[in-house]
Amino acid sequence: MRFIFKTDYGQDIKLVKHGGQLFWYGALLLLLAAAPWLFAEYWLAQLTFILIYSIAGLGLMLLAGFTGLFSLGHAAFLGVGAYTQAVLTNAGLPFPIALACAAGLSAAVGLVVGLPALRVKGIYLGIATLAFGFIVEEVFARWESVTGGNAGIHIKAPEMFGWKLDSGEAFYFLCLVIAIVSTLAILNLLRSPTGRAFVAIRDSEISAQSMGIHLARYKTLSFALSAALAGVAGALYAHKLQFISPEQFNILQSIDLLLMIVVGGLGSVHGAFLGAIFLISMPQAIALVKDYLPAAIGQAPGLQGVVYGMVLIAFVLFEPLGLYGRWFKIRTYLQTFPFYRKGMFKRQKSFQKSDRLK
Repeated sequence: MRFIFKTDYGQDIKLVKHGGQLFWYGALLLLLAAAPWLFAEYWLAQLTFILIYSIAGLGLMLLAGFTGLFSLGHAAFLGVGAYTQAVLTNAGLPFPIALACAAGLSAAVGLVVGLPALRVKGIYLGIATLAFGFIVEEVFARWESVTGGNAGIHIKAPEMFGWKLDSGEAFYFLCLVIAIVSTLAILNLLRSPTGRAFVAIRDSEISAQSMGIHLARYKTLSFALSAALAGVAGALYAHKLQFISPEQFNILQSIDLLLMIVVGGLGSVHGAFLGAIFLISMPQAIALVKDYLPAAIGQAPGLQGVVYGMVLIAFVLFEPLGLYGRWFKIRTYLQTFPFYRKGMFKRQKSFQKSDRLK
């Protein structure tokens, strides 16, 4: 069991709490850096997709997990970033400038969506963002002069400082660097007063407002930052596939993103990465298992959707804290054994006095 004796208030907001974290995160970073020499090309491509979806997951986690605002149209921000990157890159702009424009335009669209969404919350906010996703998908399909319509649009390989990233290994390292920078940015944001205001809004809007937190300002800021990260992920997604079309950013993609953070663990940065691993590895696992299933089940066209739905229901009912919550419980059990109490993580219903009047 590890005991951390705190002698300074600054220890509460340190990125690295103890030497064990530094060791394991350092080992993970070394493993990721050596991945091109350890894994085959196919698995390296899957790892690249995990990094891309992790960046989008960090954005949605900031919105849903830390601010408490759910979005059912987040694939629209992914699409805005992807199409912006494709158009600007094909026009000859360098990759860093095109990426910044993709993030900026996605953030602006998120700001536009966030302003009217301030008047609604809960399921009504989900319906509003769902409608926004349908609108953006239709714009992608109809604006043929820019997006190519349903025929799609091709995108060139990224170029940066005269270096063309046309190999899988080079693009993987680019995604790895952007994922690390995005993670550090989110962690530092959560340590700041802005991040603490997001969490306060999630826990109780009435209490947050009573402490002087401007709800409209921080909600729109959360939407903008979340959309910006989704735009960055969309830009990388477009470069990885080298071809994008409107149906790639439909409602199913939004549901996949929401499923990713719920299964990974709402309210944790680790959950975004664990959810991305689940989202990329689950189709591979289904493809491996379906050959051993009866033909009526294995060849059914909706098998993947059924499995996803069953997994989501199982996590909501039996493990609402997600994969990271399960790992946290296992780690706590090992650290506190034999003093672990069975009801340590039992959910308890508690109310703020002001919340009872709703």
